[in-house]
Amino acid sequence: MRTLILQAQVTIDGHMAGPEGEMDWLTTSWSTDVGEYIEAATKSVDCIVLGRTLAEGFIPAWAGRPEGETDQTIDWMNDTPKVVISNTLTESPWDNAVVAGGDLAETIGRLKARPGGDIIVYGGATLVSGLIAAELIDDLRLFVNPTAIGAGLPVFGADARRLRFDLRGARPFECGITALHYTPRRA
Repeated sequence: MRTLILQAQVTIDGHMAGPEGEMDWLTTSWSTDVGEYIEAATKSVDCIVLGRTLAEGFIPAWAGRPEGETDQTIDWMNDTPKVVISNTLTESPWDNAVVAGGDLAETIGRLKARPGGDIIVYGGATLVSGLIAAELIDDLRLFVNPTAIGAGLPVFGADARRLRFDLRGARPFECGITALHYTPRRA
């Protein structure tokens, strides 16, 4: 069975976005060591999962070949198949992306049962908190930014109950971001 990896940038106080989905707190420029770490950590990934709201900005942004990113990273982001989780879209308006809806656990179960490499989830906050609450994440990689925003969309939403995780690694980077790598402790 494939592994479902959550990789998310978060504030030091545990938010993925501001109260209205703002991402203006992402002001720390990545140092080279962050990119190298992410490249190594995603070698096994051959599928990206996104929530609809995030997909609406994420997919077009990468298709536009953003400045400051390597051609290798841009090509990987564009060439890797994507699954957009949505109960409002019926078909994908984007290249190399399909829409999947319905019961979240069943949808993710079908994806994990398919042959292939690992699956990475980048967000958004509603999807992430739903995946965590349903205990569907196998590997949790949080990139903690040295910024606190006081309120916003949390990684662990209101539906999360007490969950335990085992630390697999922690890596500070030159830019001040720290990667925390956890796996859920399951009964």
